[in-house]
Order: sequence, then C-alpha cells, then structure tokens
Amino acid sequence: MKGSECKFVKYLEGSNKRFVIPVYQRNYDWKTENCKQLYDDLVKIIKGHQKSHFFGSFVSVYNPDGHNEEFLIIDGQQRLTTVSLLFLAMYNLIDKGIIVPETANLKQRIFEEYLVDKWKPEDIRIKLKLVKNDQTAFGKLFSDPTEHVRESNLTVNYDYFYDRIQKQEITIDQLYDAICGLEIINIWLDMDDNLQLIFESLNSTGLDLSEGDNIRNFILMSLPSKEQENYYDKYWNKIEVCTKYDVSAFIRDYLSVKQQAIPQQKKIYINFKDFVELGKIETEQLLVEMLAYAKRYQILLDGNSDSAVLDACIDRLNRLETTVTRPYFLEVLRLYSENKLTLAQVTEIFLTTENYLFRRTMCDLPTNALNKIFLMLHREIIRYDGTEENYVEKLKYALLSKKERTRFPDDEEFKAAFEERLVHLRNSKNKVYILERFENFGSSEDKDVYRHCDDGTYSIEHIMPQHLTLVWQKELGDDYEQIHELWLHRMANLTLIAYNSKYNNSSFTKKKTMQNGFDDSGIRINTWIAKKNKWTLAELEERSAYLMGRALTIWTAPVTEYKSEKNSSTPIPLRTRVS
Repeated sequence: MKGSECKFVKYLEGSNKRFVIPVYQRNYDWKTENCKQLYDDLVKIIKGHQKSHFFGSFVSVYNPDGHNEEFLIIDGQQRLTTVSLLFLAMYNLIDKGIIVPETANLKQRIFEEYLVDKWKPEDIRIKLKLVKNDQTAFGKLFSDPTEHVRESNLTVNYDYFYDRIQKQEITIDQLYDAICGLEIINIWLDMDDNLQLIFESLNSTGLDLSEGDNIRNFILMSLPSKEQENYYDKYWNKIEVCTKYDVSAFIRDYLSVKQQAIPQQKKIYINFKDFVELGKIETEQLLVEMLAYAKRYQILLDGNSDSAVLDACIDRLNRLETTVTRPYFLEVLRLYSENKLTLAQVTEIFLTTENYLFRRTMCDLPTNALNKIFLMLHREIIRYDGTEENYVEKLKYALLSKKERTRFPDDEEFKAAFEERLVHLRNSKNKVYILERFENFGSSEDKDVYRHCDDGTYSIEHIMPQHLTLVWQKELGDDYEQIHELWLHRMANLTLIAYNSKYNNSSFTKKKTMQNGFDDSGIRINTWIAKKNKWTLAELEERSAYLMGRALTIWTAPVTEYKSEKNSSTPIPLRTRVS
C-alpha cells in the first residue's frame, strides 16, 4: 500500500486512464443534498479566494488484466462519480451554447481529459465504468435528454448540476478552477493486499455502507475479476432487483429462515459472515439459494403471483406494514415452488394469517410477540408429525393453539372489540384497511380505495358529525351528548365519501339527498346508509350489528379437525361463529 497527495484533476487526467467501479461496490447513491454541499464548497473556494480544498482519500488498485491504465476504485466512487456528473453537465451546457466560457478550449479539455478516451470506439470510450444499471444511466447522459433514465440517482444529480451551473453564482471558468483546487490523498494498493480487510477497516472508520453493501463486498471481492462480473450479472444484480435494492432487509429475513434467529439490524453482516464461514458454504451454491429466496421475496413486495386474490392480500399486508410475517411466508412460498403446496393453499395460508393479525389488532393484543411466532411457525407446523403433509390444517391448528398474549381471538372476543373500538382514533392505515375490506370484500368489481384515499379523492366521513348542530341534537334526542360521546368514532358511524368538504356538519337528510350524497353515492358501503331516513341511536345500533355480521365473514376464524398426536388429549375445539 502506498499513498501521496495530489490534485484531484491530476488523478483523473490521461486519455489512457480508465476508472472501474468493481461489481462488489454499492450503487451510486449520493442525494441532491450531497451534491449541493459539494457545489457550495466549490463556490466558497472561489469567493473565499482559497487555493485548495481537501476532497478526501481515494483508494484504488491497479488492474493488470485491464486495457491501458485501469484502476479499480475501492474507496471514493461516490465522489468520483459526482464530479464526473458535474463535468458532464459543464460540457453539455458549453456544447449547446447555453453557457460560453472565456477559456476557448475548456469544452474540449473537460471532454477529453476527464470524461472519455477519444481514441476508443464510442460504445466503450467513457472513462468511468460504473456498475450495471448505473453505467446504463450514465451513458444515456451523453445523449439526447429524452433518453435519460429519469429514475436514476445519476440523472437526478446531473439535472441538479445542469440547472445550478446556469445560475452562474460563479462563472463556468471559475467552477473549473475550483475543481482544480480539490486535493486528495491517492492511495494505491497491490493486488496481494487483503482488499476485504481494507474495506472493512474503511467502513469501521465512517464510510456509510449498508449491511447489504458489506455482504456484497464479502461475497464478490475475494473472487477473480471474471467471476466477479459473472456472479454479479447472474445472481447479485438480480437479487438487488428482486428486493428493490433493499438487500439488507431481505438478508435479515433470509438469515431468520436459515438460522431460526432474527439478527440485529446493525449485525446483519456479521451474522451473515459467520453463517457462511461456519457453514463452509460454496459461493455459487449460496448465491443460487439467495436468488431463489429473493424471487420469493419479490412476491412479498410486489404481489406478482398468479392469483389476484393472493396479490390483493399481499398488498393489504404491506399497507399494514406486517413485515414480521416475511420469514414465515418465504418458507410457504418455498413449499409452493417445490410443488408441495398449491396456489390455492398458499392463498388460504395468507388469508388466514391476515385474519389472525387483524383480529389481534382489533383486540389490542401486543405485537411484540409476533416476531417469535412467525419465526418459529413453519418449524412448529413440521414438528407435529415430521412432514409437510396436511400443511394448511396444521397451520390453523397451530394458530388456534396459541394462548394468552399470542392467542387467535375467537368470535366472541373479536365481536366485542370490533363493536366498541374507537376506530377513527386508530392510525390511518388501519382505518382505510377496514373500510377497503367492507367496500370490496366479496365483489369482483373492486374499487381502488387505497389509491383514492392516498390522492384525497376519498375521505373518511363521520355520519353523525364531530360537532353537533341544533338539528342533530334534536334528531338524536335528549341523550344526544351520551350518544355522541359513545358512538362518534365507532365503526358504525364511519363511512367513505368523495365530497367531504361539502358534507361538513350538515343534517342527515341533507347528507343523504344532496348532490353526490348517500342516495346517489357510487360507494357500495353507503347503499345501506341511503336506505335510512334518519340517523339516531337505533340506526347506529342496527348498522353496528350489520357491520359486525360482515366482519365475522370477512375476518373469519379458521376451523379445523386436525389434532396433533403429541397433544391429542387436549383437542382444539372448533370455532363457531357468533351471530
């Protein structure tokens, strides 16, 4: 390992130089605020008449297998990429005549010294080679803006620089001079240096890497360069796509499945490294299995199964943020991929789990027990008879066997909680979830309740308003204060409407007959309300009973005749629905 001080532009200069971001590195993830800070610093260099500004250390290793002078960037890729974006924005503004520099050859110098190797064919001339998807986005920035990859961080930050340069807080010549004032410590490594240990050391001293970043480095860094590229394209990049680039969260659930223990958020990498090294797992074998689980994980994120009912259930669970179930669901989907469960059985498992979770929520049962429940649930099911046979019935038996804090609330408990719960005072995700279920359950003509609530088209309406007018007081009768206090926020008094601002504290008759009122509402749950001519305690009690009957159908308790041979002396009673 050797190092020396130098100007950053000298580090970049040279048509023969090529800077390669190894595939084990993270993707480019600098945000606009990082770019703003860099540009602010460059402005300060000029306005503060500074001769230099320290830009950190850059760690690289010379690649003897590369063409010309090829350097693998171990540390500094975010800064290197960002300045390259800044140079490209400067070049394009000059090239289009939007900004005219005083220095005649500035455009040519920026382009040929820092951005491209003019002697190479166009498809490989860019000096900075990023990882797969980033490289595509970076390459598009050299072409027509209509081809830019808008969702990429590179494009977002390029656009920031492109717009800010035009404000001309400093001239473009001064901006170039400021970049020339950036100084770095250039550290270059030998091929026989332990890159993994160096990388871990850099991370421990403040390099902001995620647990997933460290795991990618651990898997790929020790491989020969050709295998790195091959394994990255064949496995790792696909894992990133399947997990929406949140590899850390995925691996936490993957390790939970494999080790039957949930890693701490900050120790995912350490746990993974121990898992691989102690198990002496071969790299490709590991990646094959991880990709298989990542594809199942993608179903849990996107609901891209072959069942509309299952996909809708997954979407609801995601909106309720029930990530605690994922280790268990990964095993259920594994059984499906191995043809040990049918799609219909998988759907029933997900729906049963949804009902278990929601009943517990309505009954205010603690959530801190759920991690362990779903971590151990698959193994618990298998232990009943040592097989994966009769899996769905064993799941029902397992959930119905839960006691006390982990119990599956029966119909009596659920009914009492649902009728009395002040639903409107619960968090928004639960309120919308309940109303969506009442609106769409049992219908093939689903309304996109979630989207309409998200964009403000739908809102939650108190039928009896939060502030009683004299008309409402008279209609409710002498006990109006007690009725209002008891029933205001209960489910019986809530519905969905699309014109909340027009309803205000209007009388029930006006809410019912006004334009777009209950009488001509296109929302199905308002049909029952529209049949009423007044809204008093009697109607509230009647609607409560009506909704409770529907709730017991929507969030039904499972029924099973399965009995564990290990516990046959205490059979699980069949659940009967309360009418």
